[in-house]
Amino acid sequence: MSRGLINVPAIALLATLAGCSLVPSYHTPELPVADHWDGQSVVAPAAGGQWWKGFASPELDQLIDQGLNHNYDLKAAISRIDEAQGSAQVAGAAQFPQVSLGGLKQRQNNYGVTPKASVFGEATYELDFWGKNRARANSADALAKATVFDAQTLRMTLSADIANAYFTVLSLDERLNLARSIANDAQQVLDLVQYQASQGAVSNLEVEQQRNALQTFQAAVPTLQQQRDQALYQLAVLTGVPPLGFSIHGPALHTLQTPQPSAGLPIGLLRQRPDVQAAEARVKSANFDVGVARAAFLPSLSIDVLAGVDTLAGGGIWSAIGTLAQPVFTGGQLKGQLTFDEAHVQELIASYRQSMLVALQDVETQLSATRELDKNYSLSQAAVTSAREAARLAQVRYRLGSTDFQTLLIVERTQYQAEDSLLQVRLAHLQAAVGLFRALGGDFSPQAIAASTSSQAIDR
Repeated sequence: MSRGLINVPAIALLATLAGCSLVPSYHTPELPVADHWDGQSVVAPAAGGQWWKGFASPELDQLIDQGLNHNYDLKAAISRIDEAQGSAQVAGAAQFPQVSLGGLKQRQNNYGVTPKASVFGEATYELDFWGKNRARANSADALAKATVFDAQTLRMTLSADIANAYFTVLSLDERLNLARSIANDAQQVLDLVQYQASQGAVSNLEVEQQRNALQTFQAAVPTLQQQRDQALYQLAVLTGVPPLGFSIHGPALHTLQTPQPSAGLPIGLLRQRPDVQAAEARVKSANFDVGVARAAFLPSLSIDVLAGVDTLAGGGIWSAIGTLAQPVFTGGQLKGQLTFDEAHVQELIASYRQSMLVALQDVETQLSATRELDKNYSLSQAAVTSAREAARLAQVRYRLGSTDFQTLLIVERTQYQAEDSLLQVRLAHLQAAVGLFRALGGDFSPQAIAASTSSQAIDR
């Protein structure tokens, strides 16, 4: 690396040329996108904002609000925004002169005392002739923006997870009540069969068959209770509170509204999904890194100015030094760094396009789920109505002796399976609506992240 002193006119000339940039021109990576979703030709603008209010559950509103304010994973994500912004500030500092103040006081004892003191200031500045420092700062800024989008992605996922966990707990509550209710009905039938067996009307075979049916219904209760507890504890952690003592008092699933979010246009999704925006921000950052790597091959120029006052002599002191450095041999380090940065851009472009495909797939999947589960729910409701009527008629006919016990067992199990299936379909129906909101970007409004720094969003 060669170095040398250059005169002030030469420095001034190079300063006027400063501002060149070696950053490649950036163009948003493209991907062919259809003009409508599969099965939809006319669509309204996509939904946004606080989508969870569409379910008309004040308790759900409260839980999501609590989670968005107290979930520790989200707090950590917001702290990472602070970290990235701090790193960006450090990277951007190289664009400005570095100024320091100093002083010197000296006493010499040689046939007397001769005090000496001086005060001086020093400024060092590297002329950003090739835009290297500016590109490095822009790269860090892009990464800081990516962390904001990462936090929004986590927020999007968190609100959906809270809603899904809440609906799961409500569903398991109802499935528990159903299992207990069916078990009670089975117990009454068992009492009837035992009485008939004592009168010689039926054999012990029928008694044991009904006892087995009762025990099967009873055995479902502990499993459902364990699943319910697990979902409840998960919901507590998502909202940022300890599981111990946590409880909810939600309504029945069928009383909740099922919103029908509009999907908007596929091209609009790419501006709504924070994970897609985060992927593009990282592409931009890597593109700036290529400019930094290119500039590293070229000369760098720095100026060091020193000015001060000698208090003893009563005069001023100053100096100005310009240093020009040109890399000569680095053993392939600079070439290797450029190769890495250029390949990194291509890697992130591929990742960005993949995130676009995944986002489009996500929406199409959730649109299909909401459409087909809507049909399934209507059919399941009809199946439950039929199963209940069949069970009622079978019990009446069995008491009158006009039908056999096997028929009673079959309709008994069929009713339980139909009602339990309906509750599971209802849960899937609600969760499909949640999934579609999440796939569309959640509450993708600009105000989604209430604060960009932890000092505003987190209780220290």
